Amino acid sequence: MRMHGGDVAIVGAAESEEIGVLPGVSMIELHAGAARRALEDAGLTAADVDGVATAGPLTMEVSHHLGITPRWLDGTMVGGCSFMLHVRHAAAAIAAGAAEVVLITHGESGRSRVGVPQYGMNPSSPQGQFEMPYGAVLPYATFTLPALRFLHERGMGGEDLAQVVVAQREWAAKNPRAMRRDIVTVDEVLAAPLIAYPFTKDMCCVVTDGGGALVLTSAERAAGLPSGERAVYLLGSGESAEGTMVSQMEDPGSSLAFRRSSAQAFATAGVSRADVGHLMCYDAFAHVPLYMLEDLGFVGRGESGAFVADGHTRPGGRLPMNTNGGGLSYTHTGMYGMFAIQESVRQLRGEAAAQVPDVEIGFVQGVGMFFAASGSLVLSARRP
Repeated sequence: MRMHGGDVAIVGAAESEEIGVLPGVSMIELHAGAARRALEDAGLTAADVDGVATAGPLTMEVSHHLGITPRWLDGTMVGGCSFMLHVRHAAAAIAAGAAEVVLITHGESGRSRVGVPQYGMNPSSPQGQFEMPYGAVLPYATFTLPALRFLHERGMGGEDLAQVVVAQREWAAKNPRAMRRDIVTVDEVLAAPLIAYPFTKDMCCVVTDGGGALVLTSAERAAGLPSGERAVYLLGSGESAEGTMVSQMEDPGSSLAFRRSSAQAFATAGVSRADVGHLMCYDAFAHVPLYMLEDLGFVGRGESGAFVADGHTRPGGRLPMNTNGGGLSYTHTGMYGMFAIQESVRQLRGEAAAQVPDVEIGFVQGVGMFFAASGSLVLSARRP
């Protein structure tokens, strides 16, 4: 058995019953609620699970809460793309026989802060010493420098960021669970309150509570499950990391980690960019999908802004992107990667709120801790 090429399948996928503002639900129960729903979706129970992965709480906090005694654990924590890496690691574990059924969970009370440790940064860390003293603490401040570098080098501006928001809001308007659903114009996005130049409010992600979970097993076992006909197969994957500080990026206008992990995902999947019918790009802020379109090779350098403005990522476009509304409009609990994977699975199953016709191959690209880490997945509706 291989970890790629369709030998490992996602057989269960579900989000928490509600997402948004949930002051009555703790972080651990967001994990548990999503896990129960994903297992039900798969036609399995907690007793079938022998592998557990999560980011945030300790893995054994989640497994114990669910009554699972795992023989394989993964607590990889690299920020918001941790869940892409969990899928990759789970596939390797299943292929190696280290686990048969892996449950990957996410839950975050990002808005209500119920059961969540207080946010803080170690002042003796590299960031604490060399970035925090200059005010680079929270994402909307830390992301401004690379965003401005990206725009300047390409002759682009705030309008290009606004076009990303406008395009994704068209998808969100079709999604009843999306936090922001009102159609907006470029002028309205630019006129919104300024958060940190060049980001206006709508260029920054929503802040929500929610959870999600995935269940993975071998394609052979998937075939005998009630969810077998809805299984989604892992064709390829990649992971990489550059460093924890934005100020130390090789090139602030391009992510080395994005380039490397996506190249690895395409190589292991054996597909080309032209084969991809649906794209999920982690979008904590409006500039990140522009980086990803270029760094993943879907467009050339400097072409991302025009690509979005010309409607190619919108409903009816040739590369539908962030079809749930993304982190900018759908949900963003703090670590968005799980929700990007969930939407890719829904699209490949034909179950999305804003369904793209005839999706066969999806690409999911994540980012963690600003531009520090990267995770890439190529998923398929059919086993090759």
